[in-house]
Amino acid sequence: MVLLSFDTEEFDVPREHGVPFTLQQGMEVSVEGTNRILDVLKSNDIQATFFCTGNFVKNAPQTIQRIKDEGHELACHGVDHWQPKETDVRESKRILEAATGQEAKGYRQPRMFAVSDEEIAQAGYLYNSSLNPAFIPGRYMHLNAPRTCFMKDGVVQVPASVTPWLRFPLFWLSLHNLPQWLYHYMVRRVLKHDGYFNTYFHPWEFYDLKEHPEFKMPFIIRNHSGRQMVERLDSLIKMLKEHGHQFTTYSSFAYMQKIKLTSEET
Repeated sequence: MVLLSFDTEEFDVPREHGVPFTLQQGMEVSVEGTNRILDVLKSNDIQATFFCTGNFVKNAPQTIQRIKDEGHELACHGVDHWQPKETDVRESKRILEAATGQEAKGYRQPRMFAVSDEEIAQAGYLYNSSLNPAFIPGRYMHLNAPRTCFMKDGVVQVPASVTPWLRFPLFWLSLHNLPQWLYHYMVRRVLKHDGYFNTYFHPWEFYDLKEHPEFKMPFIIRNHSGRQMVERLDSLIKMLKEHGHQFTTYSSFAYMQKIKLTSEET
């Protein structure tokens, strides 16, 4: 089972490198990237999950409608990506549900920072996918965290996939910078070992960042961005389909996991 997701936020990475960047500029980049992603998903006839910030929901209603119309899941990703707040867990749910008329069942904290499990449970989420259990000194140094799905406070926790050994991350940066054959091989190993694969990307990766040196993006982010990343995503999806793997949304997967994990507890 393949869980493909996109952290659909306003592009704010230039601000991390001291470049002034407005919300409008960030939205223009991310809307273009999101539409490129949707084109790939549509051409391959698969569904994915889009974790959206409140800012994106409010400022890109047509794109949100397209995501909804094409059968993808919409989930929450805070409100303002640059300035996460404790109230975002509930406020992002309110914003998304008001805009779509659908229940928001999942949450992912911006930058996969820590988030209150109690708040997630009290807000009524089915699942939380805010953990990257990788071995990366600094932001993601979670050697003692569970590597695969688990329950906490009645909420299904869906960590990002890492390799069984060494906990090498298979998230967006890996597809940017590893040879595709190696990335594909490691993904298949995770699927064989865990029975599912969970990864995430961002719309701005599919924007032509190399054409904008003024953004001051590091090489590891610029590398294979834009059209090349579109081709890499398309190649990944086609490889997984050729090997017989099915794609599903996070909420569908979480419902199955909740039944399984609850029965194991009893």
